[in-house]
Amino acid sequence: DIYLLSDEVYEHLVFDGVPHVSVLAHAELYSRAFVVSSFGKTYHVTGWKTGYVVAPPALTAELRKVHQYVNFCCVTPLQFALADFMAAHPEHVDELPAFYQAKRDLFCDLLAPSRLSFTRVAGTYFQLVDYSQIRPDLDDVAMSLWMTREHGVASIPISVFYQHPPQGQRLVRLCFAKREETLQQAAEKLCVI
Repeated sequence: DIYLLSDEVYEHLVFDGVPHVSVLAHAELYSRAFVVSSFGKTYHVTGWKTGYVVAPPALTAELRKVHQYVNFCCVTPLQFALADFMAAHPEHVDELPAFYQAKRDLFCDLLAPSRLSFTRVAGTYFQLVDYSQIRPDLDDVAMSLWMTREHGVASIPISVFYQHPPQGQRLVRLCFAKREETLQQAAEKLCVI
């Protein structure tokens, strides 16, 4: 007797030939699930903040009752731009995993000589790295500030995503949705710290 809210915004960014599996693919979950997806993540326009929810008709009817008071409008020109791009480039979604996997592989290969430890991510465009061999004295927020200020590489502390972050965890998140030159420059800086 529960409802599921499934964040599937990275559904098209799954690597190594592994398929994305949605909760909507399971009949017993479909009838009580809301799936949140993102045009921004899929079409490289995250700043547009344009997404959608997929759910059975009875649930979307209830969702619209809430949504009408949360969001007043969508930007129509952005919706037309997305529709035009989708019509002109239907292959984009199928090519997206390889596009980001190549970036992941390049970035991870470039980071291999560093003192950061990591396991290549299976999806998304963020690579988690353990920095405990570099600055175990810093929590992840302090480490992110130090990396930015002292080495010119921005990272995202993951403790901000927790209500109660694990004690002693030394992980930050690096985005590899960047140009190859940017990834090379970042890796060069990270390999010398």
